[in-house]
Amino acid sequence: MLRKPRRAMSQINVVPYIDVMLVLLVIFMVTAPLINPGQVDLPSMGQNLSQPQQPIQVTLRQDGSLSVQDLASGGGDTPIGRGQLLSWLKAAQRRAPEQPVVIAADRNVRYEEVLRVMDLLKQADVKHIGLLARARSS
Repeated sequence: MLRKPRRAMSQINVVPYIDVMLVLLVIFMVTAPLINPGQVDLPSMGQNLSQPQQPIQVTLRQDGSLSVQDLASGGGDTPIGRGQLLSWLKAAQRRAPEQPVVIAADRNVRYEEVLRVMDLLKQADVKHIGLLARARSS
């Protein structure tokens, strides 16, 4: 009796893999409800947040002149010299030590001049200093 040589089988039997996947699915379905989700303990707030104070605006123009405007009191734009700025800011900081000060400089002002004004603000012990920028219009 002549036998034909066996040919290699080119198919994969996936039935055992399906059995394993079904067992894993059952295990996950049973254990998922038992897992306790983590809780996040959020900090509680001790006091109400106060509205931010309106800043003092120091305007630096291209010609080097300065002016100040206290937005909290609704005062107008007051021209001021560099020597007077320091004493004016110290007096304003005595009234409201946490009031921020923003610098609004002309686009063509040299960066060095802005730094000099910032140095004056630091000499007046201003704690919160910012730079005012205008949003680009599209």
